[in-house]
Amino acid sequence: MLNFKRAAIAAALAAALGLSFGAVQAAPLKWAAQNDILTLDPHSQNHATTNAILMHAYEGLTRYNANYEVEPALATKWTFISPTQVRFELRRNVRFHDGSPFTADDVVFSFGRIKQPQGTMQIYVTGINEVKKIDDHTVDFILSAPQPILLRNIIDFRIMSKAWAEKNKTEKTQDYKNKEENFASRNVNGTGPYRITGWQPDNRVTMVENPNWWGKRDGNVSNVTYTPVKADATRVAALLSGEVDMVTDLPTQDVARLRSDPKLKVVDGPEVRTIFIAMDVSSPELKSSNIKGKNPFADKRVRQALNQAVDREAIKTRIMRGLSIPAGIMVAPGVNGHTPQLDTPPKFDDAAAKKLLADAGYPNGFEFTLGCPNNRYVNDEEICQALVAMWARIGVRAKLQAEPMATFIQKVQNFQLDAYLLGWGVATYDAQYAIQSLIRTKTTGANGNFNFSRISDPRIDQLTDAMATETDIAKRNAMIAEALTRTRDEHYFIPLHHQMRPWAMKRNVTTVHRSDDRPEARFTNVAGM
Repeated sequence: MLNFKRAAIAAALAAALGLSFGAVQAAPLKWAAQNDILTLDPHSQNHATTNAILMHAYEGLTRYNANYEVEPALATKWTFISPTQVRFELRRNVRFHDGSPFTADDVVFSFGRIKQPQGTMQIYVTGINEVKKIDDHTVDFILSAPQPILLRNIIDFRIMSKAWAEKNKTEKTQDYKNKEENFASRNVNGTGPYRITGWQPDNRVTMVENPNWWGKRDGNVSNVTYTPVKADATRVAALLSGEVDMVTDLPTQDVARLRSDPKLKVVDGPEVRTIFIAMDVSSPELKSSNIKGKNPFADKRVRQALNQAVDREAIKTRIMRGLSIPAGIMVAPGVNGHTPQLDTPPKFDDAAAKKLLADAGYPNGFEFTLGCPNNRYVNDEEICQALVAMWARIGVRAKLQAEPMATFIQKVQNFQLDAYLLGWGVATYDAQYAIQSLIRTKTTGANGNFNFSRISDPRIDQLTDAMATETDIAKRNAMIAEALTRTRDEHYFIPLHHQMRPWAMKRNVTTVHRSDDRPEARFTNVAGM
């Protein structure tokens, strides 16, 4: 925190003296959203807010530019020696925030660390068997088979200093679900454009620019304060009063008012995130149901009944105020594999849903617990409350258990919930990411690493493994389409909607709207008022 204060004072003094940082005078950015990060360990939790903050400090070998095209980051060049061997030439003269040099040893170490089973980030190194050091500035990726989206996957494979990790006894990735911590879960040492200087959970994350960064910022932000504010009214009030400069998850009921405020501007865009209900489909019986000796969710007719009892248009108009796209499949527009033809939600039909329940042997419905975060997605708890009411109309009694994301996600990862609401953003912009993480049978590594609903479908497994290595685009897209269609038609999930994500900011703030909901300070300018 002291470093943050010194940096803020330095920036203010520089401004007073008329000094400039690059082309534009440096400025602070105060950014608020409802969700806190889960950890500072870059290999522990595949959680979008955590990744959005950590990408300011930790970097991968590749990254996205402003147009979501893959470009060099810590690697300057890559060459396919063969379809299963890729040589990466590493950027020279790069230093970690503690001043130590970045070398091939750090890439090899980080690969071993991100693969550890207690983390949930293995999807980003899927299909990589080995990272082999050639010399201090060259590594070879040895692949299990050709990987058509390798360069997109590894964007979120963040590189940590081997020497720093060993010095601080943090070679092991944090085991978040078992509430363990390590040095890396509270401290950061990356190579990126900003140094994270402090995290006070449920209060703020602070970061300052890294003057020794190898790259060039397009913005003028010298320091960032990220503040999680759960209460919608408080978050909006902070923006209106000028206490914060930017809010990136707006309460839907306030968007029109903020749009008309002359002191503010709203930047619109869809998000490549699908909000859905996952159900425990494979346990012998549900943990909190009144049905004993069998699991209602194991019956496709029950899953279909719950799906058909959801009035998505009512959620869109009454809860989301039009800021959602009713969903039938598990990936959103903008993701490779999504098509309007596939994305067809089931028709809302209570009568048909009741008949399905009766046919399945539950004419009087049943009970279960619905887990729900209350500070992560747009109107998450309100959506769950609406679902409870909708399902009650067909005799299904869902007991709502809403809580902050930090404790909710631990219960999800420990298989403690009968069903739960989750959102899944597709960081790679390719459907394989969602299918492999959420739907494929959970085995080791990236396969099913977020399949906490225990789905196991041999055909989807076969398709997932095939699409991961298929380089013929048409054949691969056909595999994706079949996997998404089968998931939809078997009602393994209840997709609710694809989330829209308007951001509001002061008039003097300019930034690039990101459909992965990851604002980047390097693309942000704050002009003088």
